[in-house]
Amino acid sequence: MTSPAAPHISVLLDEVLHALRVAELPGGCFLDGTLGAGGHAAAILAAAPQARLLGLDRDPAALALAADRLAPFGERAALRHASYEQIAEIVPSWLGNAPGLDGMLLDLGLSSMQVDDAERGFAFMREGPLDMRFDSTSSEITADDIINTWDAESIADVLFRYGEERHSRRIAQAILKARPIHTTRELAGVIEHAQYGPREKIHPATRTFQALRIAVNDELGAVERVLPLALNLLRPGGRLAVISFHSLEDRIVKHTFKAEATDCICPPRQPICTCGHRARVRIITPKPIQPTDAEIAVNTRSRSARLRVAERLESKKL
Repeated sequence: MTSPAAPHISVLLDEVLHALRVAELPGGCFLDGTLGAGGHAAAILAAAPQARLLGLDRDPAALALAADRLAPFGERAALRHASYEQIAEIVPSWLGNAPGLDGMLLDLGLSSMQVDDAERGFAFMREGPLDMRFDSTSSEITADDIINTWDAESIADVLFRYGEERHSRRIAQAILKARPIHTTRELAGVIEHAQYGPREKIHPATRTFQALRIAVNDELGAVERVLPLALNLLRPGGRLAVISFHSLEDRIVKHTFKAEATDCICPPRQPICTCGHRARVRIITPKPIQPTDAEIAVNTRSRSARLRVAERLESKKL
Protein backbone atom coordinates (compact mmCIF):
# COMPACT_ATOMS: atom_id res chain seq x y z
CA MET A 1 0.00 0.00 0.00
CA THR A 2 1.22 3.46 -0.84
CA SER A 3 1.92 5.61 2.18
CA PRO A 4 -0.09 8.78 2.55
CA ALA A 5 1.66 11.82 1.14
CA ALA A 6 0.63 14.03 4.05
CA PRO A 7 -0.64 13.49 7.60
CA HIS A 8 -4.36 13.71 8.20
CA ILE A 9 -5.40 16.96 9.87
CA SER A 10 -8.51 16.79 12.03
CA VAL A 11 -11.10 19.30 10.85
CA LEU A 12 -12.86 21.70 13.27
CA LEU A 13 -11.05 20.07 16.18
CA ASP A 14 -11.55 22.80 18.80
CA GLU A 15 -15.13 23.30 17.68
CA VAL A 16 -15.89 19.59 18.13
CA LEU A 17 -14.38 19.53 21.64
CA HIS A 18 -16.47 22.56 22.59
CA ALA A 19 -19.65 21.22 21.00
CA LEU A 20 -19.37 17.90 22.83
CA ARG A 21 -18.45 19.71 26.09
CA VAL A 22 -15.56 17.31 26.55
CA ALA A 23 -13.77 19.33 29.24
CA GLU A 24 -16.97 19.36 31.32
CA LEU A 25 -17.24 15.56 31.18
CA PRO A 26 -13.89 14.22 32.45
CA GLY A 27 -15.33 10.72 32.94
CA GLY A 28 -17.68 10.68 29.98
CA CYS A 29 -18.40 8.00 27.41
CA PHE A 30 -17.75 9.06 23.83
CA LEU A 31 -18.07 7.46 20.42
CA ASP A 32 -16.14 8.38 17.31
CA GLY A 33 -18.03 6.62 14.56
CA THR A 34 -15.58 7.64 11.83
CA LEU A 35 -12.28 7.22 13.61
CA GLY A 36 -9.88 7.84 10.74
CA ALA A 37 -6.34 8.37 12.00
CA GLY A 38 -7.65 9.09 15.50
CA GLY A 39 -7.07 12.84 15.70
CA HIS A 40 -10.44 13.79 17.14
CA ALA A 41 -10.42 10.74 19.42
CA ALA A 42 -6.97 11.55 20.83
CA ALA A 43 -8.02 15.13 21.54
CA ILE A 44 -11.18 13.96 23.35
CA LEU A 45 -9.27 11.51 25.54
CA ALA A 46 -6.59 14.10 26.31
CA ALA A 47 -9.18 16.72 27.30
CA ALA A 48 -11.19 14.31 29.49
CA PRO A 49 -8.65 12.39 31.60
CA GLN A 50 -11.02 9.67 32.86
CA ALA A 51 -13.16 9.39 29.75
CA ARG A 52 -13.68 6.26 27.69
CA LEU A 53 -13.96 6.31 23.89
CA LEU A 54 -15.13 3.73 21.38
CA GLY A 55 -13.79 4.26 17.87
CA LEU A 56 -15.22 2.66 14.73
CA ASP A 57 -13.98 2.68 11.15
CA ARG A 58 -14.63 0.67 8.00
CA ASP A 59 -11.06 1.19 6.82
CA PRO A 60 -8.53 -1.31 8.25
CA ALA A 61 -5.62 0.98 7.29
CA ALA A 62 -7.15 3.86 9.23
CA LEU A 63 -7.69 1.64 12.28
CA ALA A 64 -4.04 0.61 12.26
CA LEU A 65 -2.94 4.26 12.29
CA ALA A 66 -5.46 5.13 14.99
CA ALA A 67 -4.35 2.20 17.15
CA ASP A 68 -0.80 3.57 17.23
CA ARG A 69 -1.99 7.10 17.94
CA LEU A 70 -4.32 6.05 20.75
CA ALA A 71 -2.03 3.46 22.34
CA PRO A 72 -0.91 5.88 25.12
CA PHE A 73 -4.50 6.01 26.39
CA GLY A 74 -4.54 2.29 27.06
CA GLU A 75 -7.89 0.66 27.81
CA ARG A 76 -9.68 4.01 27.71
CA ALA A 77 -9.70 3.66 23.92
CA ALA A 78 -11.50 0.70 22.36
CA LEU A 79 -11.36 0.26 18.58
CA ARG A 80 -13.57 -1.81 16.29
CA HIS A 81 -13.42 -2.58 12.58
CA ALA A 82 -17.04 -1.72 11.84
CA SER A 83 -19.36 0.70 10.13
CA TYR A 84 -21.13 3.30 12.23
CA GLU A 85 -24.34 1.66 11.04
CA GLN A 86 -23.53 -1.17 13.48
CA ILE A 87 -23.65 1.03 16.58
CA ALA A 88 -26.93 -0.45 17.83
CA GLU A 89 -25.21 -3.84 18.15
CA ILE A 90 -21.79 -2.66 19.34
CA VAL A 91 -22.31 0.29 21.68
CA PRO A 92 -24.65 -1.11 24.40
CA SER A 93 -22.25 -3.85 25.49
CA TRP A 94 -19.35 -1.39 25.50
CA LEU A 95 -21.30 1.11 27.60
CA GLY A 96 -21.94 -1.43 30.34
CA ASN A 97 -23.87 0.26 33.17
CA ALA A 98 -23.53 3.76 31.72
CA PRO A 99 -26.92 5.37 30.88
CA GLY A 100 -25.85 6.27 27.37
CA LEU A 101 -23.27 8.15 25.35
CA ASP A 102 -22.24 11.61 26.50
CA GLY A 103 -21.11 12.52 23.01
CA MET A 104 -20.82 11.09 19.54
CA LEU A 105 -18.93 12.36 16.51
CA LEU A 106 -19.48 11.50 12.86
CA ASP A 107 -16.86 13.03 10.57
CA LEU A 108 -18.33 12.13 7.21
CA GLY A 109 -16.73 11.77 3.81
CA LEU A 110 -13.18 11.03 2.81
CA SER A 111 -9.98 11.47 4.82
CA SER A 112 -6.76 12.96 3.50
CA MET A 113 -4.91 9.69 3.91
CA GLN A 114 -7.45 7.89 1.73
CA VAL A 115 -7.19 10.55 -0.97
CA ASP A 116 -3.40 10.47 -0.87
CA ASP A 117 -3.17 6.67 -1.23
CA ALA A 118 -3.26 6.17 -5.01
CA GLU A 119 -4.07 2.46 -4.67
CA ARG A 120 -7.45 3.30 -3.11
CA GLY A 121 -8.62 4.93 -6.35
CA PHE A 122 -10.24 8.02 -4.84
CA ALA A 123 -8.12 10.69 -6.55
CA PHE A 124 -8.27 11.47 -10.27
CA MET A 125 -4.90 13.23 -10.15
CA ARG A 126 -3.12 10.01 -9.13
CA GLU A 127 -2.90 6.82 -11.17
CA GLY A 128 -4.58 3.93 -9.42
CA PRO A 129 -7.25 1.24 -9.74
CA LEU A 130 -10.92 2.21 -9.76
CA ASP A 131 -11.70 0.86 -6.30
CA MET A 132 -13.10 3.60 -3.99
CA ARG A 133 -14.27 1.23 -1.23
CA PHE A 134 -13.82 2.56 2.31
CA ASP A 135 -13.31 -1.05 3.40
CA SER A 136 -11.00 -2.60 0.83
CA THR A 137 -11.50 -6.04 2.44
CA SER A 138 -15.26 -6.06 1.81
CA SER A 139 -17.14 -7.66 -1.05
CA GLU A 140 -18.92 -4.41 -1.94
CA ILE A 141 -19.02 -3.21 -5.53
CA THR A 142 -16.15 -1.07 -6.73
CA ALA A 143 -16.08 1.96 -9.00
CA ASP A 144 -14.64 -0.38 -11.65
CA ASP A 145 -17.81 -2.48 -11.47
CA ILE A 146 -20.00 0.58 -12.02
CA ILE A 147 -17.91 2.02 -14.84
CA ASN A 148 -17.48 -1.22 -16.77
CA THR A 149 -20.73 -3.13 -16.20
CA TRP A 150 -23.56 -0.65 -15.63
CA ASP A 151 -25.61 0.75 -18.50
CA ALA A 152 -25.44 4.41 -19.52
CA GLU A 153 -28.71 5.38 -17.87
CA SER A 154 -27.68 3.93 -14.51
CA ILE A 155 -24.27 5.59 -14.63
CA ALA A 156 -25.80 8.94 -15.60
CA ASP A 157 -28.29 8.64 -12.74
CA VAL A 158 -25.48 8.12 -10.21
CA LEU A 159 -23.50 11.07 -11.55
CA PHE A 160 -26.49 13.39 -11.48
CA ARG A 161 -27.93 12.26 -8.16
CA TYR A 162 -24.74 12.05 -6.10
CA GLY A 163 -22.44 14.43 -7.97
CA GLU A 164 -25.01 16.94 -9.23
CA GLU A 165 -23.18 16.62 -12.54
CA ARG A 166 -25.15 18.45 -15.24
CA HIS A 167 -23.17 16.68 -18.00
CA SER A 168 -24.04 13.26 -16.57
CA ARG A 169 -25.58 11.79 -19.75
CA ARG A 170 -22.76 12.96 -21.97
CA ILE A 171 -20.14 11.56 -19.58
CA ALA A 172 -22.00 8.25 -19.26
CA GLN A 173 -22.11 7.83 -23.04
CA ALA A 174 -18.40 8.66 -23.29
CA ILE A 175 -17.64 6.04 -20.62
CA LEU A 176 -19.52 3.34 -22.52
CA LYS A 177 -17.65 4.14 -25.75
CA ALA A 178 -14.27 4.07 -23.99
CA ARG A 179 -14.77 0.86 -21.99
CA PRO A 180 -12.94 -0.99 -20.59
CA ILE A 181 -11.61 1.68 -18.20
CA HIS A 182 -9.65 0.41 -15.23
CA THR A 183 -7.59 3.31 -13.80
CA THR A 184 -8.32 6.69 -12.30
CA ARG A 185 -6.35 8.64 -14.89
CA GLU A 186 -8.03 6.79 -17.75
CA LEU A 187 -11.44 7.73 -16.37
CA ALA A 188 -10.42 11.33 -15.72
CA GLY A 189 -9.21 11.61 -19.32
CA VAL A 190 -12.51 10.28 -20.69
CA ILE A 191 -14.43 12.82 -18.60
CA GLU A 192 -12.22 15.71 -19.69
CA HIS A 193 -12.76 14.87 -23.38
CA ALA A 194 -16.52 14.48 -22.85
CA GLN A 195 -16.95 18.03 -21.60
CA TYR A 196 -16.69 21.25 -23.53
CA GLY A 197 -17.55 24.89 -23.04
CA PRO A 198 -16.20 27.27 -20.37
CA ARG A 199 -13.91 25.60 -17.86
CA GLU A 200 -15.01 25.67 -14.23
CA LYS A 201 -12.86 26.31 -11.19
CA ILE A 202 -12.92 22.63 -10.28
CA HIS A 203 -11.50 19.79 -12.36
CA PRO A 204 -14.06 18.26 -14.79
CA ALA A 205 -13.76 14.87 -13.05
CA THR A 206 -14.46 16.16 -9.53
CA ARG A 207 -18.21 15.55 -9.46
CA THR A 208 -17.99 12.17 -11.18
CA PHE A 209 -15.43 10.85 -8.71
CA GLN A 210 -17.48 12.16 -5.79
CA ALA A 211 -20.62 10.48 -7.15
CA LEU A 212 -18.89 7.14 -7.71
CA ARG A 213 -17.43 7.14 -4.21
CA ILE A 214 -20.81 7.92 -2.65
CA ALA A 215 -22.49 5.18 -4.69
CA VAL A 216 -19.84 2.55 -3.94
CA ASN A 217 -20.06 3.14 -0.19
CA ASP A 218 -23.78 4.02 -0.01
CA GLU A 219 -22.75 7.08 1.98
CA LEU A 220 -26.01 9.00 1.91
CA GLY A 221 -28.07 5.95 2.78
CA ALA A 222 -25.72 5.20 5.67
CA VAL A 223 -26.09 8.75 7.03
CA GLU A 224 -29.89 8.55 6.86
CA ARG A 225 -29.89 5.22 8.69
CA VAL A 226 -27.35 6.08 11.40
CA LEU A 227 -28.75 9.37 12.69
CA PRO A 228 -31.83 7.87 14.44
CA LEU A 229 -29.66 5.09 15.86
CA ALA A 230 -27.16 7.62 17.18
CA LEU A 231 -29.84 9.67 18.92
CA ASN A 232 -31.20 6.51 20.57
CA LEU A 233 -27.82 5.85 22.16
CA LEU A 234 -27.31 9.30 23.69
CA ARG A 235 -28.13 9.83 27.35
CA PRO A 236 -30.37 12.82 28.12
CA GLY A 237 -28.09 15.82 27.64
CA GLY A 238 -25.74 13.85 25.38
CA ARG A 239 -24.77 15.44 22.09
CA LEU A 240 -24.33 14.28 18.51
CA ALA A 241 -21.87 16.25 16.36
CA VAL A 242 -21.79 15.66 12.60
CA ILE A 243 -19.24 17.10 10.19
CA SER A 244 -20.35 17.10 6.53
CA PHE A 245 -18.32 18.01 3.48
CA HIS A 246 -20.91 18.46 0.76
CA SER A 247 -24.45 19.73 0.48
CA LEU A 248 -26.13 16.33 0.09
CA GLU A 249 -24.82 15.06 3.43
CA ASP A 250 -25.44 18.36 5.18
CA ARG A 251 -29.02 18.48 3.90
CA ILE A 252 -29.76 15.06 5.41
CA VAL A 253 -28.32 16.08 8.78
CA LYS A 254 -30.14 19.42 8.77
CA HIS A 255 -33.53 17.92 7.91
CA THR A 256 -33.15 15.03 10.36
CA PHE A 257 -32.24 17.32 13.24
CA LYS A 258 -35.12 19.65 12.37
CA ALA A 259 -37.62 16.78 12.33
CA GLU A 260 -36.29 15.34 15.59
CA ALA A 261 -36.54 18.76 17.25
CA THR A 262 -40.23 19.11 16.29
CA ASP A 263 -43.18 17.83 18.33
CA CYS A 264 -45.57 17.26 15.45
CA ILE A 265 -44.56 16.31 11.92
CA CYS A 266 -48.06 15.96 10.48
CA PRO A 267 -48.85 17.86 7.25
CA PRO A 268 -49.33 21.59 8.05
CA ARG A 269 -52.96 21.61 6.90
CA GLN A 270 -53.96 18.63 9.05
CA PRO A 271 -56.14 20.03 11.88
CA ILE A 272 -55.36 17.33 14.47
CA CYS A 273 -52.02 15.68 15.21
CA THR A 274 -52.08 11.97 14.49
CA CYS A 275 -48.35 11.28 14.18
CA GLY A 276 -47.66 11.08 17.92
CA HIS A 277 -44.17 12.41 17.30
CA ARG A 278 -42.44 14.23 20.13
CA ALA A 279 -39.23 16.21 19.94
CA ARG A 280 -36.27 14.32 21.34
CA VAL A 281 -33.46 16.77 20.57
CA ARG A 282 -32.74 20.46 20.67
CA ILE A 283 -30.60 21.94 17.95
CA ILE A 284 -27.38 23.50 19.27
CA THR A 285 -26.30 24.92 15.91
CA PRO A 286 -29.15 26.72 14.09
CA LYS A 287 -26.55 27.45 11.43
CA PRO A 288 -23.63 25.08 10.78
CA ILE A 289 -20.23 25.91 12.20
CA GLN A 290 -17.63 26.45 9.48
CA PRO A 291 -13.83 26.52 9.56
CA THR A 292 -12.10 29.81 10.21
CA ASP A 293 -9.92 31.44 7.58
CA ALA A 294 -6.91 30.46 9.70
CA GLU A 295 -7.86 26.76 9.61
CA ILE A 296 -8.51 26.84 5.87
CA ALA A 297 -5.09 28.43 5.33
CA VAL A 298 -3.46 25.48 7.14
CA ASN A 299 -5.74 22.79 5.72
CA THR A 300 -7.46 23.73 2.45
CA ARG A 301 -9.45 20.48 2.49
CA SER A 302 -11.40 21.82 5.47
CA ARG A 303 -12.98 24.65 3.47
CA SER A 304 -16.24 22.80 2.73
CA ALA A 305 -16.70 21.36 6.23
CA ARG A 306 -19.95 22.03 8.10
CA LEU A 307 -20.54 21.04 11.73
CA ARG A 308 -24.06 20.54 13.09
CA VAL A 309 -24.84 19.55 16.69
CA ALA A 310 -27.97 18.29 18.44
CA GLU A 311 -28.57 17.52 22.12
CA ARG A 312 -30.78 14.69 23.38
CA LEU A 313 -33.78 15.74 25.46
CA GLU A 314 -35.38 13.97 28.41
CA SER A 315 -37.62 11.90 26.18
CA LYS A 316 -38.19 8.20 25.69
CA LYS A 317 -36.47 6.36 22.86
CA LEU A 318 -38.59 5.80 19.79
